[in-house]
Amino acid sequence: MIRSMTGFGSAEGDVGGSRVTVEVRSVNHRFFNPSVKLPSAFSRWEADVRESLRKHVARGHVTISAHIERAATEGAQIDEAKFSQHAAALISLRDRNGLGGEIDVATVLRMPDVIRTSVEEAEEGSADELVAIVEAAAVALTKMREGEGARLAVVLLDRMNVIEQALGRIAVRAPERVIAQRDRLRENVKVIAEGVAVDEQRLAQEIAILADRLDVGEEIDRFKAHIAAFRDVLAPKGGDPVGKRLGFLLQEMLREANTTGSKANDTQIQRDVILVKEELERIREQVENVE
Repeated sequence: MIRSMTGFGSAEGDVGGSRVTVEVRSVNHRFFNPSVKLPSAFSRWEADVRESLRKHVARGHVTISAHIERAATEGAQIDEAKFSQHAAALISLRDRNGLGGEIDVATVLRMPDVIRTSVEEAEEGSADELVAIVEAAAVALTKMREGEGARLAVVLLDRMNVIEQALGRIAVRAPERVIAQRDRLRENVKVIAEGVAVDEQRLAQEIAILADRLDVGEEIDRFKAHIAAFRDVLAPKGGDPVGKRLGFLLQEMLREANTTGSKANDTQIQRDVILVKEELERIREQVENVE
């Protein structure tokens, strides 16, 4: 099954005490080109995130971002147990030392570890927790890319059918064109000779040379073989990247189309060669987005 290089995936989960959302986007690129954007609390795990992405994406520019979801209080949470401990300790110190004054809330809140932030909680997490979320987002990305790839395969096969029909018309027209050229050559020789005897053996040799120069049978056969290989690559199987292979096959098809066009010397064949080259260009534009 081919995969498009364009897609999006997201997932969320817990890292430490924080809720984390990961989003992955990809567009076409010749190579695997990741761009990792992580909160400072996760920056030490960037290598783990990159390696996780590499397992799911072979080609494409991939942007991944992680976001720590903060509560309405911007992620601040009060540790009630520590608040009670610090309040009791302060009251005890005041009473033991005969000090006056009230122990207010603001004083207790300034004590260490009473207020915790989402970042601090995230720092308590692990790389495995973050990578698990990345994996889930990458799976969603792959699913979308495969769906787009399946639709793309249908378009490519439709275009290839158009090309194959044009090749069929060329294959039918080619021998007719050779016969027409042979008859034209005989007529021209007859006119030029003006009643003088013509060496039939030499004329037959010239006709054979002309037929060989105009013959496109080998080009058509090779083109059909490339089409068969193209269809085989598009057939659902495995998960290996196929974009470069499809691109190579298109180059070979274009080479055969150019050779056929140079040999054509026929309006009908030229018309179909132009059609074939136009379809190949349309297919190439689509294949550029295949992983």
